[in-house]
Amino acid sequence: MSIAKSSASTSATYCSGYSEDVDRIREREYPLLKDTTYLDHAGTTLYAKSLIDSFSRDLTSSLYGNPHSMSASSQLSAQRVDDIRLRALRFFNADPDEFDLVFVANATAGIKLIADAFRDSPRGFWYGYHVDAHTSLVGVRELAAAGSRCFVRDDEVDAWAFGLESEGRESLGLFAYPAQSNMNGRRFPMRWCEQVRARCSKAENKVYTLLDAASFVSTSPLDLSNASTAPDFTVLSFYKIFGFPDLGALIVRKSAGDVFRHRKFFGGGTVNMVLTGNEPWHAKKESSIHERLEDGTLPFHSIIALESAFETHRRLYGSMENIASHTRFLAKRLHDRMVALKHYNGTRACQLYTTQNSSYDDPSTQGPILAFNLHNSRGMWIGKSEVERLASIKNIQIRSGTLCNPGGTAVSLGWSGADMLRHFSAGMRCGDEHDIMDERPTGILRVSLGAMSSQRDVDAFVAFLEEFYVDKLPEGVLVPLMRGVCLQQPSFYVESLSVYPIKSCGAFRVPDGQRWEVRREGLAWDREWCLVHQGTGVTLNQKRYPRMALIRPTLDLGRGILRIICGEAHALEGKTLEISLNRMGTNALTTSLCQNASKPSTVCGDKVVLQAYTSPAVSSFFSNFLGVPCTLARFPPQSSTRSYAPRKVARSRSHNQSPSMPGSFPQAPSSPSPSPTQTPILLSNESPLLLISRSSVNRLNESIKSTPRANPNSSLDSDNFPGSGTNSNKAVAADVFRANIVVAENIPTAERPYIEDTWASLRIGSGSGSEQLRFNVLGSCERCQMVCVDQYTGQRGDEPYATLAKTRKVERKILFGRHISPVGDARAHGEGGCLGTVMVGDVVVPSYEDDDES
Repeated sequence: MSIAKSSASTSATYCSGYSEDVDRIREREYPLLKDTTYLDHAGTTLYAKSLIDSFSRDLTSSLYGNPHSMSASSQLSAQRVDDIRLRALRFFNADPDEFDLVFVANATAGIKLIADAFRDSPRGFWYGYHVDAHTSLVGVRELAAAGSRCFVRDDEVDAWAFGLESEGRESLGLFAYPAQSNMNGRRFPMRWCEQVRARCSKAENKVYTLLDAASFVSTSPLDLSNASTAPDFTVLSFYKIFGFPDLGALIVRKSAGDVFRHRKFFGGGTVNMVLTGNEPWHAKKESSIHERLEDGTLPFHSIIALESAFETHRRLYGSMENIASHTRFLAKRLHDRMVALKHYNGTRACQLYTTQNSSYDDPSTQGPILAFNLHNSRGMWIGKSEVERLASIKNIQIRSGTLCNPGGTAVSLGWSGADMLRHFSAGMRCGDEHDIMDERPTGILRVSLGAMSSQRDVDAFVAFLEEFYVDKLPEGVLVPLMRGVCLQQPSFYVESLSVYPIKSCGAFRVPDGQRWEVRREGLAWDREWCLVHQGTGVTLNQKRYPRMALIRPTLDLGRGILRIICGEAHALEGKTLEISLNRMGTNALTTSLCQNASKPSTVCGDKVVLQAYTSPAVSSFFSNFLGVPCTLARFPPQSSTRSYAPRKVARSRSHNQSPSMPGSFPQAPSSPSPSPTQTPILLSNESPLLLISRSSVNRLNESIKSTPRANPNSSLDSDNFPGSGTNSNKAVAADVFRANIVVAENIPTAERPYIEDTWASLRIGSGSGSEQLRFNVLGSCERCQMVCVDQYTGQRGDEPYATLAKTRKVERKILFGRHISPVGDARAHGEGGCLGTVMVGDVVVPSYEDDDES
């Protein structure tokens, strides 16, 4: 097995051998890349438009039947499968006399096929694997009855292979490793396959080799022309090379095919005869390895699509050697530019995870993948989730986490097994946002290049890092401490009140002049409903479904209904649904739409039980609008087990008793009183109420307008993306922050942006002292990319999150707004659990963190 090296100069390798300039190929063949910087080719590369067109023409011009038949359509399918199998072998320079190719779903399916065959060996098997293996290779160890070993260093593999002749093991052995690490692109010695075979030729303790080539073949030629040095088994995924079809392959050296004779399972198409009943017996097919292993009906349409993939790939890029040279040039350029990124104080911004022996100049040691983390000018690590979120809103696609490479990631980050177990006990899970633990990163960021990557992709990504993660000036405090604030005279008032009856959907603006109940859980009717996916039970949110902003609920307390309209706010008409506010209603509207059933769900990581509406009319109303199977659910009355622990608990004060609002459900007499140190919440994310300041929104918009265009490659039309887009610099509405309370100064010319960051508590009301309702400030609100959804159009842009990331970052959190909680005992205020009421125009009197007042 060999890797071709280019002798051309570095600059001459950029898209050399391609049918035309890569930017022209992208414009014609990859139109979806127009406004996107795609840097996750190690996950999957992208399919060309002409590939899909070619496959479509093939399907519409030929009749393909199930290959397991003698009809003309079936025989046509069988013929095409045989031809494409041969072409696939030749693509990897594999002699069909020496190798067979088994079609599988993906590389992991090929690995499992091998593992099952070795497991069924009468003597079991021993398993060895490299620490940098993909999770799917690691999983084979669970089937190795004769034991397993993880090789952490390359020299351990060399020493083990050298001593194989003297091993006294009696079982079969299997040694697996990746041709290229899917984490950081490091390439491993191809000599290991030959060394193991040369040192272990005895049948009783023979060790076979398994090469995971899935990451490698995406950008480099796999040469299996020398059968004597090639792996016994090679697994790969074609979508890593072509983008489509979703298909994999297991390439088997025919001399190693005997291990599959032990495989016990058989499926349709792999046997010549089967007896059932009292005399179970079967005869396996022996004509070829693939006939014995391809259980059931092949994905023949996907295999036929592979023919179009081969042809399109050859026509556009010429050869894998061309792609290897092209991606190597880009990876080297990106690596050098990332290494050169430095903060104002001279410290580097990027920590790249490359090994001492790998070089982006040498294709035998390094592929076009870069694994890294970021830290600021003070040496503090930046969370991977923040970087991925911000990259996403800037239309840059990258990958983060442990990247399905647990061993390689742990070694790179310096985590021991004990450390990882401690993290797991502390709640860390795959895909979560536990980014920093013990002041070290728990995961890695990854960018990977592919055949259609361009210099513009490199420029866009480096510009992104420079804009957001290279400190230009010494970092100051988020908000300067405000001194000399006059606390005797109120200087703020409630500008607006908003209730969000359905979580993550539109706001209901409380009308001016109407007093609104406040409960321990927040404003009455706030986040009492949600939408849940009918398949998974997970609560839907705007981050994934931005059109939820166009679901606009209205509370009609006079009629006792929740009226829901779907569509943009300025639309003349839209579909309407009415839901009774009364859980025990008996009218026809309620009984036909509101049959409740318990449904488990997850809200912000908490498991809750909701009352789901089972009426098809309800589910179809929301499902049709969002294009996702979902239904409405309601939080059970007074059953909240979710809470937010405040930083400190202030002394409660008495308030005026207020009657229950029309339609409000009464508190159950038997409900236990919430813990005095915890604040109950319903379906809110983190706290009962969220407050923002109008002057802070104004200051943020000034920053947005003054920010120069950041990404020269972006072609977003700002007219089509109101208030967002990298080149729009348009102000955002306060609505994007989805606050319950917006406060403003009585004197507009005396605005004090971000003064709310220093508030410890506040009082709201039309009177003074004990007549006002008191709220504790629980902390600042950590923001995510959901603030980039325009609440009037449902369109997603990049502001205000992009500007917040540069102007409102404290430690590793991007903050805007304050979580607050009402103070008081609901039992002291009569029926309904009401603590008091608030209204637009009410006076707001804050107290500050340095006050003596508790």
